[in-house]
Amino acid sequence: MRVLGVDPGLTRCGIGVVDSLPGRRAALVAVGVVRSDPATTVDLRLRAIADQIDEWLDAHVPDVLAVERVFAQHNVSTVMGTAQAAGLAMVAAARRGIPVAMHTPSEVKAAVTGSGRADKAQVQHMVARILSLAEAPRPADAADALALAICHLWRPSGALQGGETLAHTPAQRAWAAAETAARRGRPAR
Repeated sequence: MRVLGVDPGLTRCGIGVVDSLPGRRAALVAVGVVRSDPATTVDLRLRAIADQIDEWLDAHVPDVLAVERVFAQHNVSTVMGTAQAAGLAMVAAARRGIPVAMHTPSEVKAAVTGSGRADKAQVQHMVARILSLAEAPRPADAADALALAICHLWRPSGALQGGETLAHTPAQRAWAAAETAARRGRPAR
């Protein structure tokens, strides 16, 4: 399975692509940051982000897009920009028929580090370790996007938007069948 993770933001939007490997391992495909110019109007900033997300989706053709679930913060302007960027990524994926998964920051931290309260440095360190990188991806937005993708590889069930009516990819169906079979103690078909 290939997952494109998006750590949404209006100024910097982290993007990372990860492939699953046998044995609960993952491989880095690409990582970067989509940027918009804070000196321009919000509509032009959103267009710049949307265009860049489109380029990433077209270049890497993921099976799933994993995006951070936006949560309320005290700074309303920050949460608005984050939500707008997340929405752009979700619409871009939906237009291509790519399922969208949303994961909370604590879920991502728990999946990658084992603790839902891990700090940024711990997440960056574990992302580098999981992906066998010599150093942690920078900036933190890029590492967070990879952490989202890894989280989805390791915790796919229940996170997809659209519920049971959503058409799952062959890789997702195989994953679900293997999980069900493992719970029942027999091989997947």
